[in-house]
Amino acid sequence: MKSLILEHYADHDDDGLLFAVGFDDAIIGICPNSFRIIYSRSKAIEILMEDMTEEEAIEFAEYNTFAAYVGERTPIWVEDFKWHHNEGPIYADSNGED
Repeated sequence: MKSLILEHYADHDDDGLLFAVGFDDAIIGICPNSFRIIYSRSKAIEILMEDMTEEEAIEFAEYNTFAAYVGERTPIWVEDFKWHHNEGPIYADSNGED
């Protein structure tokens, strides 16, 4: 996804695109108006869980990633609801429904 965004949008933005380091696999798109990169929060947590527990990954992501402000190009972290309360992460089936 990152390569597609760079291919189609790199020349449209004089200030450059801002990507979150280590989260390329969590990219789900770009806002064509603000040129902010859009990430999946649940996918970002999955990436962090490769090196830490789910609880640690959520805490780290909430404090260090999702809440970080790095200027006008701060990435957008969207909640894609690929979880259920009190049941842990449950991911959507192939047709996008739970």
